[in-house]
Amino acid sequence: MLFEGLELVSALATLAACLVSVTLLLAVSQQLWQLRWAATRDKSCKLPIPKGSMGFPLIGETGHWLLQIFSKIFSHEALESYLPKIQLVIQDTLRAWSSHPEAINVYQEAQKLTFRMAIRVLLGFSIPEEDLGHLFEVYQQFVENVFSLPVDLPFSGYRRGIQARQILQKGLEKAIREKLQCTQGKDYSDALDILIESSKEHGKEMTMQELKDGTLELIFAAYATTASASTSLIMQLLKHPAVLEKLREELRAQGILHSGGCPCEGTLRLDTLSGLRYLDCVIKEVMRLFTPISGGYRTVLQTFELDGFQIPKGWSVMYSIRDTHDTAPVFKDVTVFDPDRFSQARSEDKDGRFHYLPFGGGVRTCLGKHLAKLFLKVLAVELASTSRFELATRTFPRITLVPVLHPVDGLSVKFFGLDSNQNKILPETEAMLSATV
Repeated sequence: MLFEGLELVSALATLAACLVSVTLLLAVSQQLWQLRWAATRDKSCKLPIPKGSMGFPLIGETGHWLLQIFSKIFSHEALESYLPKIQLVIQDTLRAWSSHPEAINVYQEAQKLTFRMAIRVLLGFSIPEEDLGHLFEVYQQFVENVFSLPVDLPFSGYRRGIQARQILQKGLEKAIREKLQCTQGKDYSDALDILIESSKEHGKEMTMQELKDGTLELIFAAYATTASASTSLIMQLLKHPAVLEKLREELRAQGILHSGGCPCEGTLRLDTLSGLRYLDCVIKEVMRLFTPISGGYRTVLQTFELDGFQIPKGWSVMYSIRDTHDTAPVFKDVTVFDPDRFSQARSEDKDGRFHYLPFGGGVRTCLGKHLAKLFLKVLAVELASTSRFELATRTFPRITLVPVLHPVDGLSVKFFGLDSNQNKILPETEAMLSATV
């Protein structure tokens, strides 16, 4: 009897410790988001810290005019104008990967790719490749130290992050000033153009500091999660060659890929991509099984009840995307990579709300989700059309979830072009981008 009593006391103590740990985790996570906001923005910046958003910028009640601007940045019309440039950047990158004599680290290279896309396409900066490489290294140092404890000591992560931010903002200011002075030769409005013009329409002329902060936020939003999803896409195409072949069959049927295996000439269009149903299924399944981030945070705006528990106004709550996908009753064989679960015949994601939420849900769903899906679709089309790739290790690496989902060794893969010409980097690609961006 005494032994059973001790077991009960031990179990209760363990439960209490778990509850305390979860509470501390939520509190610390919220503070880290607030610190990330403080670390990325200059004190002179007047853009508000939104309510109900855990300190994450541009998504709260106090920034509705900014939400309207960002809806323009990721509108259908804007995405249509970005698409040819995104395709050029991806094609150039795949040629570089195929020309490399050794295997590449896919996750590291995907980070470079998404950074380059953000700089070249989303922001329209014409930064020389050498300077772009240096800026990427500084940006990585910034990202690696974003969540450091706020201890401003020499050689601390916080100090390194602040120093990296200062270098970044100098480089961004130089690029912004050059961009503002050179308006000729452009054939589309990029995200920064829209941000500047739409702010003027709202009577909110942005300062240079606010432009730098907004630019940094756009890069931050387009970088880590898209690199994670791109790496997961390549890994799944390697693991499931039948999926890759079925994707190629769809591209042939739509006239994007010749029967001999060579890609057709011309650039992609949004309506063409929208018509590729199996491609859409593949991207959805990658995002279901390999969601880049574990979940998100919200602040309770009104007291409510959930399963008999009262959640008070003002509390911070965390929702889990991965657990939702793993436990949602609408999905069959949840651990199996099966793009056909999203086909019109099965439509497993249509049987309820909030069972599938790789980009979050509700009014604060990810503003850039359509750009992310567009990027992944173009990458998948180019991989299927122009590349052959093989795993360079004996087994697939295990996956880690921190800070975003990625293979522990980065995924070592050897790329080849489908023919000898595709192994050559085309020097005119950079000139084409510079002429149009």
